[in-house]
Amino acid sequence: MKTRMIATCAAAIVAATPLAAETDIAFALDWRFEGPSAPYFLAIDNGHFAAQDLSVEITAGQGSLDAIPKVASGSFPLGFADINSLVRFLDTNPGAPVTAVMMTYDSPPFSIVGRVSQGISGIEDLEGSTLGAPPPDGAWAQFPILAEVNGIDVSTITVEPVGFPTREPMLAEGNVDSVTGFNFSSYLSLARLGVPEDDITTILFADHGVELYGNAIIVNTDFAAANPDVVTSFLTAVAQGWSDAIADPAAGAAAVIARNPAGDVELETRRLQLAIDSNVLTDTVVENGMGYVDQDRLARALEQMTLVYEFQNAPDAALYFTDAYLPESDVLMVAPE
Repeated sequence: MKTRMIATCAAAIVAATPLAAETDIAFALDWRFEGPSAPYFLAIDNGHFAAQDLSVEITAGQGSLDAIPKVASGSFPLGFADINSLVRFLDTNPGAPVTAVMMTYDSPPFSIVGRVSQGISGIEDLEGSTLGAPPPDGAWAQFPILAEVNGIDVSTITVEPVGFPTREPMLAEGNVDSVTGFNFSSYLSLARLGVPEDDITTILFADHGVELYGNAIIVNTDFAAANPDVVTSFLTAVAQGWSDAIADPAAGAAAVIARNPAGDVELETRRLQLAIDSNVLTDTVVENGMGYVDQDRLARALEQMTLVYEFQNAPDAALYFTDAYLPESDVLMVAPE
């Protein structure tokens, strides 16, 4: 019943929207306006969306899981979310009209950020420690895979549920030894709180045997079926926005601060550069372009998920990602020449 209601709601929204109005796109981010959201704002400011006859409104999110139900319900036609959380959502909501259409974080930003002074210098120090984890956090959702692959005895770890606003402050105050989060967010947020950077440890899941992909652009499949050219146009402008951000991260950060005046340009430039270097501009993306998913790797990722997650239905990679809406390959070559 739940799935049928989601599908019916999405179909009704698509059917009720005149074709001419579909150039107005509401896009749901996973998180607040920070450095890694710069490409979407640059796509606005540099006219890439306008060149595709799109008017895009970007809404901040509250975590890696946040955009998935928004897009599945039809409240937003497009969003940005963790593909691994999407896999689980589709398993518990079979037939929900949502899939990923453009991989963005080829290397996932899932990480544990700890403090050397709290005894966390590497992954081997997690046992016996206190880990702060926001329940909706994408890294926390995938932490059991990291633990399983690396033989970590999770029964020895005290897990402290924390909110996103209190995550880094609790670590800065020494109330927890480490936190789950994205490498480009928790690290710099902690440094901004005055923690010396040589006291900060970043444990990237991707460096410790985790094969998962990260965040991708997701679409309501009813909307995509009715408006395939609009989806491709959106992805074209996003790729151009990423090219701009990679070429000039400071300009990208300035575009973010124009929407988030309480932020800091220097900090968001660093955050964006961290995301580019560690998560976006991987060797694979430099060689093949942005947006693609390697089916063999996706199969390995799904196999890893079965280590810690019991699927209610047989996993089917075709449900989680399609390249049918990606623009021409030359548009996706975002690496600087």
